[in-house]
Amino acid sequence: MNTNQRENIALITGANAGIGLELTRKLLTEDWQVIALNRSDFPADDMKIRKAVMNGKLRIYKTADLADYASLSKTLDEIKDKEKRIDILFNNAGGSFSELSYSKQGHEKHYELLTIAPYIILMELKELLKNGSLKTVINTSSSALNFVKEFNIEILERPKTFRKLLGPYATSKLALSLWTRAIAPQLAKEGIKIRSVDPGGNNTLRKGRDSGLPLVVEWLMKLFYSPPTHGANLLYEGALGEHRNETGMFLLKGQATELKFSDQSQKVLERINAIYRNEFLGSFSKVQ
Repeated sequence: MNTNQRENIALITGANAGIGLELTRKLLTEDWQVIALNRSDFPADDMKIRKAVMNGKLRIYKTADLADYASLSKTLDEIKDKEKRIDILFNNAGGSFSELSYSKQGHEKHYELLTIAPYIILMELKELLKNGSLKTVINTSSSALNFVKEFNIEILERPKTFRKLLGPYATSKLALSLWTRAIAPQLAKEGIKIRSVDPGGNNTLRKGRDSGLPLVVEWLMKLFYSPPTHGANLLYEGALGEHRNETGMFLLKGQATELKFSDQSQKVLERINAIYRNEFLGSFSKVQ
């Protein structure tokens, strides 16, 4: 393992494809070390990735499912056992689903993966962040949150209707940015900065994978959206650019942007924290 203390270390969830893969490549090119928390493998023919794995610059931790607490807990424990510090945590893993479905814990899947899992990962790896120098968390959000017309905890947890992209996906991304806003003062006391960032429109379609997107959006994505390097650059700038010393904000096109339903930020945070304490920690008899 490469343990050069002068190199920055980033942990990226969903680092093996799309925006996460391009962010991984970018950071490796800039001599960062990258800790990858993935469900799937990296492309087998990517020589830069293979070389980084061989020299210890890229360390891969796999979980069967970020939305499965048993699997996630096991992988996070492995990271805490083997790693010493994290300078930036990129909570980037995501996805959209084509129908209403629920996780093993009984939460709507978008909500579980996009809202709850990033909070669990932050809480579990917070001590490694405190050991780092940059102490920064970037949560990948989405401009889709601007299309949310109605928002409350009940809709978030038990949707009455389902729409691709503009339904549970959008409300879950909004909830992510809301708890990011609410938790910022608490984390600031520990020296940690946190922001949510929209990576813009990127063509992240993968052959043989159901995108969970409306057909018209898939069509537009193929024809007009930027390659995932665009999103990777926005996340990078969100972490290290002009707003690097600020916390709690939502960045849209690189600019601080007001969130809809911000009056519910604290309520969302309290609910997510209760799930973490009672369901995640409680399930595995962890003390924190």
